[in-house]
Amino acid sequence: MAGPEIPKDFRRVIVAASVGNVIEWYDFYIFGSLAAILSVKFFEKTHPVAALLSTIALFTAGFLVRPFGAFLFGWMGDRVGRKYTFLVTLTGMGIGTGCIGLIPTFEQIGVAAAFILFGLRMIQGLCLGGEYGGAITYVAEHVSDRHRGFYTGWLQTSPTLGIVVSLAVIIATRLYFGPDFDAWAWRIPFLISFLLVAIAIYIRLQLQETPIFEEIKAKGQMTRNPWKEAFLSANIKYVLIASIVVIGQGVVWYSGQFWALYFLQQVSGIKDALVINFAVGIALLIATPTLIIYGWLSDYIGRKPVILSGFFLAALTYYPLYSWLKEVTQPAGIALWNGNFWVAVGIIAILVSYVGMVYGPIGAFLAEYFPGRIRYTSVSVPYHIGNGWGGGLVPFITSAAFASTGSIGYALLYPIAVPAVALVLALFLMPETRKISIWQPTGAKVPA
Repeated sequence: MAGPEIPKDFRRVIVAASVGNVIEWYDFYIFGSLAAILSVKFFEKTHPVAALLSTIALFTAGFLVRPFGAFLFGWMGDRVGRKYTFLVTLTGMGIGTGCIGLIPTFEQIGVAAAFILFGLRMIQGLCLGGEYGGAITYVAEHVSDRHRGFYTGWLQTSPTLGIVVSLAVIIATRLYFGPDFDAWAWRIPFLISFLLVAIAIYIRLQLQETPIFEEIKAKGQMTRNPWKEAFLSANIKYVLIASIVVIGQGVVWYSGQFWALYFLQQVSGIKDALVINFAVGIALLIATPTLIIYGWLSDYIGRKPVILSGFFLAALTYYPLYSWLKEVTQPAGIALWNGNFWVAVGIIAILVSYVGMVYGPIGAFLAEYFPGRIRYTSVSVPYHIGNGWGGGLVPFITSAAFASTGSIGYALLYPIAVPAVALVLALFLMPETRKISIWQPTGAKVPA
């Protein structure tokens, strides 16, 4: 059985899975987008560079804890079900984010402010660790084998759209409140999370469990111990290979999308936050369809060639592209809607198109690579090792390298080296999964 050619209620399935993902990533990225403001609100102001790096380190810590959330919620997803697990992760993420808008500042309660911020950041990271595995498994287990890359590609747009929504909210709040934004209105984007999550929970409550999970449950084929089956069996080999691929993907994702935002702040030295937010936001909107296009392409030529091509192009062109971005944004910077502004938008859109190549097909690859009874756990852990530990280190490593050396070349060593190494290893280790059917309770045999 190849699954339904046109999945039943597939639009509602994809929208419900995606809306939660968009909001979770919105929650996650308003923290990074407002790092410069948070650094002076929650840390000692006399050393601004140290305060900014401390905030970026907190941002990074939220990534590093994600694999632990994947372990916890992956177990729950394979034992309790896909639907209810990512309802829990969505609720926790919303609470963790919204409460950041309520924390007293360093001036009010001293260093306790930073500790509270750290605790909420950990809640964010843990819950996000369980979200992606649930969303991608939920969508993959509703769609046909022939078009899985295309349908999961729609879901893959949700993190990028989450960034766009976060930038849109920040832009609107800045424009409306003006100077008051830096004083107190920076809290509003965090507080809006309470409302967004309530809407997403309502939408997700309308969903049913996936047909594959229901079949596994009905036939008594559920795993008793997802951790044991996923990590203390032959499956560990596949987890390690998937982790290598996703580490490369994660570094390309954060280097192409998120470091572009930091680059305009730190390297180009652009002071007008609205110019930065507009440039990155427009570029993301232009390039977001590539996630769907490359997911669709992977249905025809395979997941492996599309993903590996993205690794190759990223490693080959990051340095000239970022050097070009510096050239068009210095020394006078860029102003809204002038020629250099649109060149900068075009460069960032190219960087995001590489994200489309590596990220568009990755959901289909992971879902096909692991059997249904342990799919939630097996998808979540390598995904968050790769994106949480591999990709999540990009903002801190690149920012710290540039702060200490002033060199774009040194800052890009990590973003270039990791995809290059992942390309070589994946060339020999990564299987092609396009023809694997997941419409079997135990999953198809994974190719060696």
